Amino acid sequence: MSATTETNYHAGPDAVSAKKSRYRRVSKGRGNFELWSWVFMRGSGVLLLVLVFGHLFVNLMLGEGIHGIDFAFVAGKWSSPFWQTWDMLMLWLAELHGFNGVRTIINDYTEKDRTRWILKGLLVASALLVMVLGTLVIFTFDPCLDPSSTLSVCTAP
Repeated sequence: MSATTETNYHAGPDAVSAKKSRYRRVSKGRGNFELWSWVFMRGSGVLLLVLVFGHLFVNLMLGEGIHGIDFAFVAGKWSSPFWQTWDMLMLWLAELHGFNGVRTIINDYTEKDRTRWILKGLLVASALLVMVLGTLVIFTFDPCLDPSSTLSVCTAP
C-alpha cells in the first residue's frame, strides 16, 4: 500500500478512498444547464396544468359551453389584457416545454453531430416562428377590422 492512498474497508480490498485519489475530477464547463432544464420541465408542467385546465373550465364549463365558442367569443375574450396574457403564457410555456422535450430526444437519439445541429436548428427556427406568430396574433387581433362588423365588442353603446 502506498503512502498516497488509503484503503476504504467498506468498499472492498482494492478500493481507494476518494480523499486521496490520484485522479483529478475535471468539470466539462457545461454548468448546470441540464439540471435547470429538468427543473424547468417540472415547473412548466405544473403551471401548464393550471393554465390549460383554467382555460378549459372558462371556455367549456362557464357560459354556453362548446356551442358558445365562436369568433365573437374569442374576440371578446382577447379584448381583455388578462386573457391575452393568460393565453400568451400558455402558448409560450407549451412551446418551450415541447421544445425542451424534443431537444432532449434529439440529444439522446442522434448519433452524428451534424444531424444533431441540423435538427436543433430546425427546432429552434420552428419554435421561434410559432412563438412570434402566436404572440402577434394574440396581441394584434382586431375583430373590428371590418367596418361593417356587427360583433358586440365592435359596436359602442
